[in-house]
Amino acid sequence: MSSINFFSYVGVTGIAVAVIVMASASVYAVSAPDAPPGDPVHGKTVYQACMGCHSIDEDDVGPRHRGVVGRTAGTVPGYAYSPALKGSHIVWDQANLDRWLTNPQALVPGAKMFFAMPNSKDRADVIAYLAEQR
Repeated sequence: MSSINFFSYVGVTGIAVAVIVMASASVYAVSAPDAPPGDPVHGKTVYQACMGCHSIDEDDVGPRHRGVVGRTAGTVPGYAYSPALKGSHIVWDQANLDRWLTNPQALVPGAKMFFAMPNSKDRADVIAYLAEQR
């Protein structure tokens, strides 16, 4: 079947629908999170490993975490961020938090944080827990 016959057979509407479906699928494939779904109950337990430097409501060695999901990095008033993190303009969504917890120095070289959480399920659970702390 030549391309002319194909277009006559499928029609312009069919081609337009196919293009929209393929474009939507490619956007989803690029933006779909790789992290497993999180369990906030288990995340609260795992979060205890973070509490050497952080808390939900008070700044410590690290900034407070209440409201961190959706917040722009380096914007908690009164906390002394590294210039690297303050200038990163990262928004803490699930994907960025996962990358951060995997290897903070790879995401933002020069940041103060060196703690990493190697287990992807633990990261997803902590992120789910933090998402509830609005």
